[in-house]
Amino acid sequence: MIVHGGLIAARIGGAWRGALIEGASGEGKSDLALRAIDAGFRLCADDRVELWASGARLYGCAPPTLQGLIEARGLDVVRLAALTFCEVALVVQFGTPERLPEPHWVEREGIQIPAFLLSPYEASAPLRLRLALAHAQALRP
Repeated sequence: MIVHGGLIAARIGGAWRGALIEGASGEGKSDLALRAIDAGFRLCADDRVELWASGARLYGCAPPTLQGLIEARGLDVVRLAALTFCEVALVVQFGTPERLPEPHWVEREGIQIPAFLLSPYEASAPLRLRLALAHAQALRP
């Protein structure tokens, strides 16, 4: 399945853990990804993400024609070092989060994945994304 979104990953617990960033065009998916990459994340996919399930886990990668490419709005499409694929450990959706929300899960390709609501343009968004990935790891069955 191919979805519109971005996929970035952080090294947590010795493995790359991916955050699938969902949202409408122009909402800030690539901007958040660029700021997270600047904070130590790695690009996996931008604009379109191929998803598949294997062994009760969800994985994602860029389609071959988009591997290593990300749009820097107002500049161009640029090439960055990228992971070939990674496990999707978290789904990021845009909005205004509650102060202390209850855990929320979404289903992608038949797999339940923790979801995290985030305001993408806040200065703390990349750090909160890293913290959410670590928290999501603790929620895994």
